[in-house]
Amino acid sequence: MSLFQLILVAVIQGITEFLPISSSGHLILLPGLTGLGDQGQVIDVAVHIGTLGAVILYFWADVKEGLIGLPRALTGRIDTPGARLALGLIVATIPTVIAGAILHFTGLSDALRSVTVIGWTMLLFGLLLYWVDQRGEQVKRTDDWGLRDALFMGLWQVLSLIPGTSRSGITITGSRQLGYRREDGARIAMLMSIPTIMASGILLGAEVAIETNGQVARDAGIAAAFAFVSGLLALSIMMRFLRTTSFTPYVIYRVILGLILLGIAYS
Repeated sequence: MSLFQLILVAVIQGITEFLPISSSGHLILLPGLTGLGDQGQVIDVAVHIGTLGAVILYFWADVKEGLIGLPRALTGRIDTPGARLALGLIVATIPTVIAGAILHFTGLSDALRSVTVIGWTMLLFGLLLYWVDQRGEQVKRTDDWGLRDALFMGLWQVLSLIPGTSRSGITITGSRQLGYRREDGARIAMLMSIPTIMASGILLGAEVAIETNGQVARDAGIAAAFAFVSGLLALSIMMRFLRTTSFTPYVIYRVILGLILLGIAYS
């Protein structure tokens, strides 16, 4: 794979993983719209590892607290903020892991990878984000996140398995419906991405490990590095941006792209 394509895939993944505009949708569209070959699962795993590193670094204080609290959470002692965070992330991840495994092993995930599906999900879930964001209260903070809200957002996250939905976008939609402030809702959504990306990486990584050779490993390393840098930059910009404005700019982008894709699909 050329260096240009590796960087292009990595930057697209890094930017779109955390912005509410769907990384999977953009990566699926890339080969069809540019004429480039499919990057393959090895590179998909690599760029996900890169973005995983970015979100862990950016939210390291929260990640550290959750790791410290994890042993207490696993033994039923939910008496510290870290233990509550760890248990919340576990509860929020379970529905997506179950649904994702079903879609993967039944082949239904491949059936959803179409321009038509991505066009509709870009448009409809973008409009849903706008509607909920404009109507939702901003009264809850990250410290208010409990098991009920974790399960609620986890069920919303299941919808992200449909290409074009956006994992961050749909979980942020769920957080805004629950009344979380924009910045706090985005923070929770990003923390939820850590176990989800890890689960996805383990599933895909186990399948492609035997295919990896020296050249593929080099390509994967380059892709992971660029995804890490671009993801960290995109995450930093979005979190700063949300202190002063809404999700409307992302919604406008989703609506425009969705209409273009539907025009292509039905032409």
